[in-house]
Amino acid sequence: MRHRRLLLIAGLIMCASAFGAYPPAEPVATVSSGIPAGAAGESLVEDTFHVTEGIEVRRRLLPTAEGVTFRPADLAPGLRVDGSGLLHGTPRRSGTYVAPVGICSGGSCQEWELTIVVLGYVPWEPRELTFPGRVGVPLDGGIGVEGGPAGVLPTFTVTDQAAVPAGVSIGPDGHVGGVPAARGVSEVPVRICVAGNCAGVVVRIIVG
Repeated sequence: MRHRRLLLIAGLIMCASAFGAYPPAEPVATVSSGIPAGAAGESLVEDTFHVTEGIEVRRRLLPTAEGVTFRPADLAPGLRVDGSGLLHGTPRRSGTYVAPVGICSGGSCQEWELTIVVLGYVPWEPRELTFPGRVGVPLDGGIGVEGGPAGVLPTFTVTDQAAVPAGVSIGPDGHVGGVPAARGVSEVPVRICVAGNCAGVVVRIIVG
């Protein structure tokens, strides 16, 4: 009995020595970027931009929050963003660039990744710029584009809404629709952009 008690005491001493040989584990330190999550605008309305090498860019970043500023930064060769969120410059080299942009509010910032796709110059030209119609009959047409870089959709912006005939609309995808309300010939100025390569055209709508 005494022998078993001595063995038990010896075992406890050995265990205590073993635990004492190693200090208690400390918490693992985390590395902070100094940018609190959710401190400013949580995202951007658009975070991927297609632009064309050699053609000047002037685009505005649109945050989902109000009253924010941006940390100026270079995004791609020849292209940068300023404190107001203006994306500007002339891209110098084709490729895909992913760069963080700081969106700041109240002294703190949050990073958001922008993707800039710089495409080589590919010429394009408009087609289907005349659309005949009749009063009270729905229009269903579209402004066409030939050429341009593959896989990039053109955008269409009416630069004088007053020139669009009553009942008719021209969408950002170039769709010409609506129901004409009156006879006449209308010439509507439209700006077409393909990967930042833009040109102005005149769309003619003839309603008989």
